[in-house]
Amino acid sequence: MTEKVERVILIVLDSVGCGDAPDASAYGDAGSNTLGHIGRAVGGLHLPHLEKLGLGNLTDIQGVPPVGTAEGAYGRMTEISAGKDTTTGHWELAGVVLDQPFPTYPHGFPTDWLAQYEARIGRGTLGNYPASGTEIIKELGEEHVRTGKPIVYTSADSVFQVAAH
Repeated sequence: MTEKVERVILIVLDSVGCGDAPDASAYGDAGSNTLGHIGRAVGGLHLPHLEKLGLGNLTDIQGVPPVGTAEGAYGRMTEISAGKDTTTGHWELAGVVLDQPFPTYPHGFPTDWLAQYEARIGRGTLGNYPASGTEIIKELGEEHVRTGKPIVYTSADSVFQVAAH
C-alpha cells in the first residue's frame, strides 16, 4: 500500500541555474551555473534551510555542502521543450511540452500590436525595445511621469512588460 501525500511544497528557483543544460551552447549559456558562480563570487552562501532540503546535492555551491539524507526531495530540471524562457519552464513543470519556442521580440513588438494596446488603454507608450526593467525606468521614468505614457519593454524571454507609476 502506498502512503498518501498530504501536502507538497514546491520551491521553484526561477532562472537560478545549477549547471548548464546539454543545449546551453545553443543559447549562449555554456558553462552557466548561477548558484555555483554566486557562491564563489561572495565567498560562500549561507542557506541552511535549502541546504537541509538538498540544494547542495545539485551542484558545487561554496557554503552549501551536500547532505547525506535530505529532508525533502530535490532535483534539477532540464527542459526538453524548444526554448528556454520562464514560461516554457513553468509550463513544462506542469506537464506541457512545447514543440516550438515562444516568439521573442529583439527589436520590440510589432507596431500593429502596440497600436491595439494603445487604443485599449487610451494613450501612447514609451520604449518598445528589449531592456532591463531597472534600466528602462532610469532612461524613461521621468518622461513617463511627465506624460503619463506607460513604458513598454521586453527581455530575452517572450514577455510583454509594462512599467507605470
